[in-house]
Amino acid sequence: MSLKQEYKNKIVSADEAVKVVKSGDWVDYSFCLGQPVALDQALALRKEELFDVKIRGGLRMAPLAVVDADPEREHFCYNSWHFSGLERQLSDKGLCNYIPMIYRNKPLHYRKSLDVDVAMLMVTPMDEYGNFNFSFTNSATKAIVEKAKIVIVEVNENLPRVIGGKENSIHLSEIDFIVEGNNPDIPVINPGKISKEEIKIAALIAAEIPNGATIQLGIGGLPNAVGTMIAESDLEDLGFHTEMLVDAYMVIDKAGKMTNKKKNINMGKGVFSFCAGSNDLYEWVRDNRQIESYPINYVNDPAVMSQIDHFITINNCIEVDLYGQVASESAGKRHISGTGGQLDFVTGGYLSNGGKSFIALTSTFVDKKTGELKSRLVPSLMESTAITNPRSQAHCLVTEWGIADLAGRTTWERAERIIQISHPSFHDELIKQAEKLGIWRKTNKRM
Repeated sequence: MSLKQEYKNKIVSADEAVKVVKSGDWVDYSFCLGQPVALDQALALRKEELFDVKIRGGLRMAPLAVVDADPEREHFCYNSWHFSGLERQLSDKGLCNYIPMIYRNKPLHYRKSLDVDVAMLMVTPMDEYGNFNFSFTNSATKAIVEKAKIVIVEVNENLPRVIGGKENSIHLSEIDFIVEGNNPDIPVINPGKISKEEIKIAALIAAEIPNGATIQLGIGGLPNAVGTMIAESDLEDLGFHTEMLVDAYMVIDKAGKMTNKKKNINMGKGVFSFCAGSNDLYEWVRDNRQIESYPINYVNDPAVMSQIDHFITINNCIEVDLYGQVASESAGKRHISGTGGQLDFVTGGYLSNGGKSFIALTSTFVDKKTGELKSRLVPSLMESTAITNPRSQAHCLVTEWGIADLAGRTTWERAERIIQISHPSFHDELIKQAEKLGIWRKTNKRM
């Protein structure tokens, strides 16, 4: 049978495709920009016929029809590997649960531990060889479709093809049903406003980056500030190896500073696992032969990162305690984002020859309820707060007040260094609390 005929035989409407879902099934929606739209809407219409359908997704950037249709959560139970702002709001209403993971293990979780009754994912149109490209969402997509009993793809002509890499497509023969969707626009994350504190932090980090370095940037205003600072610097021959491809890399590349030619592995190629950002970023990625997508168990493997000389990793957090425990995903019991690959990159950057791992945060924030200025560097983390990076893996912390290298330091050295990069108005109280915790010596420096 020709590819054309096989393709035609597998085409169905979204309403027809979702009839395969049964009560009690585990349905997987892929991740971020790989999640379906028409299929989600069609599944929501079956609400009254179904009960206890469990759905996995993550970093959802558009409304979920299955959640909107079932506010009592009797028919559909949505769960996320990593919260977006939308999923955070759903969680606050009891409509979304978090799935704890270290990101590099996600494909292994599917292959070794999880059931997938139906996989639904958004893909590019089929090429002449029968392949549907995963576009912006490699991540664990191949592992998901390998494990799924039934695979449904939703074709979106607006998704660009990512040419190079590994495990970045699915063949027609692996697919049960094809839905030619309505080609919705791809959701965007436009770079936000950068604060003066973030500019100071970015300058401190940029000064630590050598020519020829390979960089990893997390999501948010701070990494974008670092990217802007790098683009305006005198640095040369930079490369990237990152889980999430964001606008900052495009900005650095357009400034002529991104060549990837100094990398020890994937030389000449920028490597990512999933992508989200502006429309300009999406067009930059389209058919760009200098960019490749790989599964997350490759991109986020510290053993892989350790092979890259001068690998610089830069990520955000919410707060840090005086022991160096880093909280990046929750504030108390309120879940905000996810572990993601932060611990992966903290570990990998430190293993790299000449590499460094930075966790950045502004030293203070204003409490929205009280208007009070509060420190992000605290004696102890709030009860129920998830620890993203244990103190044993804390390396360089950065605020607008400086850099604190905690690697291999005693508890009293950590307390001293962390307090040094806190806001001066909190020094005395933090020292007092460090004394109560027994991690302050009489000979420690007074700020």
